[in-house]
Amino acid sequence: MSRSGAGVPAPDPLLCWKGRLVDAVIKGKIKGGAEAVVRPSRDAAEEAVRTLIAWAGDDPRRPGLIDTPQRVVDAYEEWFAGYRDDPIQYLSRTFDDVGGYDDMVMLRDIEVESHCEHHIAPFLGQACVAYLPTNAVVGISKLARVVEIFAKRLQTQETMTTQIAQTIELALKPRGVAVFIDAKHQCMTTRGVHHPNVSTITTHFMGEFRTDRELRERFLRLAGR
Repeated sequence: MSRSGAGVPAPDPLLCWKGRLVDAVIKGKIKGGAEAVVRPSRDAAEEAVRTLIAWAGDDPRRPGLIDTPQRVVDAYEEWFAGYRDDPIQYLSRTFDDVGGYDDMVMLRDIEVESHCEHHIAPFLGQACVAYLPTNAVVGISKLARVVEIFAKRLQTQETMTTQIAQTIELALKPRGVAVFIDAKHQCMTTRGVHHPNVSTITTHFMGEFRTDRELRERFLRLAGR
């Protein structure tokens, strides 16, 4: 075994990677491991909205638009509330008295309301989340809350799917985790190629869901696929 000092084991690369992941997940750090950006003041945010209104070709001073910057910033506070929440905290309380239950725990049709990080356009759909408990289970509403926290950030669907699965794995240490998301992206339906009926499906499997094909297929059947 390699050592980093006298009698001190070298850090486990996997644990170090997981630590960085948790840090990024909890603190909402930007990609690449850089420190979180400084949040501008509300006045600065409202002024930015006025600039965009003027750039679009309208007058932010006219009566119908006077209060729009305030409303937009209020909406942003709701749409992106996930940056202020810690998903690990919601999974920290578990229950040991499960009567020997060791099969899949699954939530279907969790509503997903998120925004594409490329155009800040909404994408809407449903998520299905499952895990195989070891010695304890978590309250089912907390799983839905984890989905909501990651959805209420600027996202790609692929990244969000992975974040949800890895957070459940890190917090609960189950035998396996499965996540399925089906969503329609308004950056594709209302602009660009204008294909309103196209949906995007993403999945992420960990542990036994990755290695056991029958278990994975059972999850997909229960998810309606």
